Amino acid sequence: PPKADPQEEKKKAELAKLAEDTKAMEAKADQEAARFDDALKAEVKALVAANHPSAGAALRAALKGKYRAPGNAERDAARHPVETLEFFGLKPTSTVLEFGAGEGWYTELLAPVLAKKGKLVITSFDPNGPADSRNTLYGKRVKRMLEKSPDLFGKVDVVVIDRDNPKLGLEGKVDLVLAIREAHNWHRSGKFDTYVAEAFKALKPGGVFGVVQHRAKPDANPDESAKQGYLPEAWVIQKVESAGFKLGAKSEVNANPKDTKDYPEGVWTLPPNFRLGDKDRARYAAIGESDRMTLKFVKPAR
Repeated sequence: PPKADPQEEKKKAELAKLAEDTKAMEAKADQEAARFDDALKAEVKALVAANHPSAGAALRAALKGKYRAPGNAERDAARHPVETLEFFGLKPTSTVLEFGAGEGWYTELLAPVLAKKGKLVITSFDPNGPADSRNTLYGKRVKRMLEKSPDLFGKVDVVVIDRDNPKLGLEGKVDLVLAIREAHNWHRSGKFDTYVAEAFKALKPGGVFGVVQHRAKPDANPDESAKQGYLPEAWVIQKVESAGFKLGAKSEVNANPKDTKDYPEGVWTLPPNFRLGDKDRARYAAIGESDRMTLKFVKPAR
């Protein structure tokens, strides 16, 4: 028999995995939609309608919510959302742009805080894109997340971007741009500078670009470390400042000195991904989530 083309075989395996992952995502989304019963809907309505004295108070109320996707609250201790967003200067009146909402860990906290007096804009890939593209799956996942609760997400604006040409069309409209555990993807796709330039353009003068990123060892080569999910902090600062930003402040709120940054499956070896499954799971659980830089960049006022 003719020898199978290894490239063809690889493509076939990738498509089969994509179909399997899409099916799993849809099943999970159906389950989530079904979870939003009258009690949860009432909780969300009350949360969105409440008057809180500050973004921190609103966030603390949101953190206690039963509406949050299962498992999300378990990540609070590692991700410090209140401290992180307060450090970036979030206000209930802010216009916020969140890059790469993923499964909505931050989106579900930001949406109720900003629903009344602010604005939340998130980026997504096209949910109606090519069926053989993983980005289409990511776009569908965001769409399903937003659809599960119109009360929570009804006011969220979605900017559909092309991964290879990520244009936002938001000149000078935004107070705070968030790139949380996202910058390694930008570098891997060769579009780091493009994304940072779009963030700069979108912000008002004096606006903040908040970056949380898995932190590589200082001497790491970013081209290599990005494949593992990590980037060197000095490199990130230099790249972002060369786009016109000024580093306003750094925080160690998301630091983790136990992270040795040298795992078989990169940062995804650690929780919450545990890509190696049960292999050495207790060891990786004891390390915890990754060591992260938390950087507050400012777009200079004119």
